[in-house]
Amino acid sequence: MAAQIPVKDPTSQSNYTKIATTNVTLDWTIDFDKRYIHGSATHQLVAIEDVSEVIFDTYVLDIESVEVNGNVVKGRLDPEHPVMGSALHVPLPITRAKEIVLVKITYETTEACPALMWLEKELTAGKKFPYLFSQCQPIYARSLAPLQDTPSVKLTYDAKVTCVLPVLLSAQRISPPSDGPPHGGKVIGKDAVTYEYKQIEPIPSYLLAVAAGNLHYRPFVVPEGRTWSSGVWTEPELMDEAHYEFREDTPRYLAAAEDLAGPYKFGVYDLLVLPHSFPYGGMENPCISFITPTLITGDRSLTDVVIHELTHSWFGNGVTHAHASHFWLNEGWTNYVERLLQELIHPPEVGPGYRGLSYVIGYKSLVDDLELFRPTPKYQRLVIPFDVGEDPDSAYSSVPYDKGANLILLLERTLGGIDVMLPYIKEYVKTYIGHSIITTQWKDHLYSFFAQQEDKIKALDSIDWDAWFHGEGVTLPVKLEYDLTLVTAANDLADRWDASRDIDDPSQLDFQPSDLEKLDSRQRTVFLERLETYPALPTDHLHHLDALYRFSQVTNSEIRMPFYLVVLKDPASPAAKLFVQSVLDWVTGKGTGIIQGRMKFCRPLFRAAEKVDREKTLAAYQSARTLFHPIARKLIEQDLGLSLRA
Repeated sequence: MAAQIPVKDPTSQSNYTKIATTNVTLDWTIDFDKRYIHGSATHQLVAIEDVSEVIFDTYVLDIESVEVNGNVVKGRLDPEHPVMGSALHVPLPITRAKEIVLVKITYETTEACPALMWLEKELTAGKKFPYLFSQCQPIYARSLAPLQDTPSVKLTYDAKVTCVLPVLLSAQRISPPSDGPPHGGKVIGKDAVTYEYKQIEPIPSYLLAVAAGNLHYRPFVVPEGRTWSSGVWTEPELMDEAHYEFREDTPRYLAAAEDLAGPYKFGVYDLLVLPHSFPYGGMENPCISFITPTLITGDRSLTDVVIHELTHSWFGNGVTHAHASHFWLNEGWTNYVERLLQELIHPPEVGPGYRGLSYVIGYKSLVDDLELFRPTPKYQRLVIPFDVGEDPDSAYSSVPYDKGANLILLLERTLGGIDVMLPYIKEYVKTYIGHSIITTQWKDHLYSFFAQQEDKIKALDSIDWDAWFHGEGVTLPVKLEYDLTLVTAANDLADRWDASRDIDDPSQLDFQPSDLEKLDSRQRTVFLERLETYPALPTDHLHHLDALYRFSQVTNSEIRMPFYLVVLKDPASPAAKLFVQSVLDWVTGKGTGIIQGRMKFCRPLFRAAEKVDREKTLAAYQSARTLFHPIARKLIEQDLGLSLRA
C-alpha cells in the first residue's frame, strides 16, 4: 500500500523539482469596486538542475504579461484542469544548476477566484465598509497569484499592497505601524494607503493570506522576557469582546508552546477575528491566525482553538508536510501538542483531565468521519494515496487530526511517557523547521533519535506502522484509553437520559435545569455528543430536554450544533420534522443575518437536515448560498449531491 503514495505533489503542475522559488515580491492593488486584485508577482528562483523553462500553477487568473530578468517573454497557459488549474509555462534562457533567475508576472484575479471572499458591508459587524479575506489552503493560492503552489516549496515574501481600507498579510508589517492610527491616519474607505509587509521565514504557498476591511488593532500584554508581540485585529464593533476573550490566554499559550517546542520564529503573533463566512475554526497564517467569531463566547471557553493555531507555528508552518498525502504531519502533530499543552498549562491535579476531555471530543468527530468515508475508504488512511489531480478537499476531515494525534499519543505511551517525548519534540522541530518532509522522513528521524536505546527501538518496533499509516476501517489500530475525569459527569447525565426513554410522561422524568450547573461548555458538548451515539430519544423527551436546558437558544455554536444533531437523529420523527426549519434558519442566518459559515457546523447540519426534508434543505441552502465561502459551497454541494458551480 505504501508504494501507492506519490513522490511528487499530485496537485501541482509546476516543475518545482527542477527550479524553485525562494522569494516572491508582490505588488498589489485591491479594488473593492471591481472585486479583484491587480498587480504583479516577481519570483526569485534557483535552478536545481539545468532548465530552459519554469512552470507555475495558476487558477482562473488573467495573465497580462511575463518578464524574465527584465525582458518581456511570451508565456503559455495550458488548458484548465478542473482541480489543478492551468499550468503557466515561462521560457528561460538556458539556466544552469544553482543559477538565479527573476520572473515577473503581471496579472489580476477574477470573479471565480476561490481563495477570495468579498463581503458587502451589510455582512460585516459594523455594516459600514466591505470586507475581503482569503483562504488558500490547500491549493487555492494559485488563484491569488501565479505560484509553485505546493508545500514542497517554502519561500519568503515581501509585499506592497494599496487599498482604501486597512490591509493585513501573513507577514510582519513594515509600514504603517500596527500600533499607530488605523490606516496610517488616513480616511478609511476613501484614501488609498500602501501597506508594506515582509515574511522573513520560509513558508509554503498555502500560508499566503490577505484581509482588508475596517480593521483595528489592540495589543495584548506579553510575558516578560519574550521577544515577540501579540494582539488582536477586528472591526471596532467587536474589539472589546474580542480583546477580552483572547487577551489572557493567547500570550500565555504562546509562551508555553515556545517553552515546549523551541523559539517562536515569526516575531509577531496576532489574531484576526473574521466575519461568520469564514469556513474554519481558525487558519494558522503566519504572524496572524485567522479565527472564527464563533470562538467569542464571553467566558473564554473556546480559546483552545488558539492553542491549535499557534502550535502550527512549529508543526505545519515550521515543519511542513511535503504534499497532501502527508497532511497528517501538520494536523496530527498539532493536535497532539495542543492537547499536551492543555495538560501542562493546567495544575497537575486537573491537567490530564483537560487533555483527556479533548481526546474524547476529538474521538467522536473521528468516528463520525471514518463512518462517512466508508464509500471512499482510502480517505480513512492516515497517509492517503492521492491520484494526480485529485482534489485534496475531498478528503478533508478529522482523520489526519485525530488519527494522527492518537498515533503520537500511542508513541508517547509506548516510549515511556511525556518526559521521554519532550526532548524528542524539540529535536524534531530543530531538525526540520524550515523544511518540508514526508512520513518516512519523520519515522526515520524518530528511529534515529532513539537509536542508542535498545529498549526504545524495541518499543517502536512493536507498533504496527502499516496499520496506522495505510489501514482503513472505522476503528483505530489500537484503542486508546483517555483520562475521563472531566468526562464522567457528562457521560453519566447522557446515560440517565438514555435510560429514561421508556418513561412515557416527561413530567415524571427526574431531570432539572441544575443538571448542567457543574458542566462547563465543553462538558456540555460531550453530554450532547454522547447522547447522539444512542438511538434517538422519543419526541416528548427531546422537547422536555430543550425546555429544561434551552440548548436551542444558546449562542455557543459548539453546544447548539450537537443539540440539533440529537433532535435530527431520527429523520422520520416528529421532533426532526418540527426542528428542521429552525435548524436551517440558524445555519443560513435567516432572521439574524449571521450564518454558520464554519464547516464544522454547517456541513453536518445540512447533511442531517437533508435526510429529514431534502426540499426544505435545498431551498434554505440556495437562499443563502452566496453567503458561504467558495470552499464551503463546494463541499456542501458535494455533501448534498448537487452539481458543483463556481
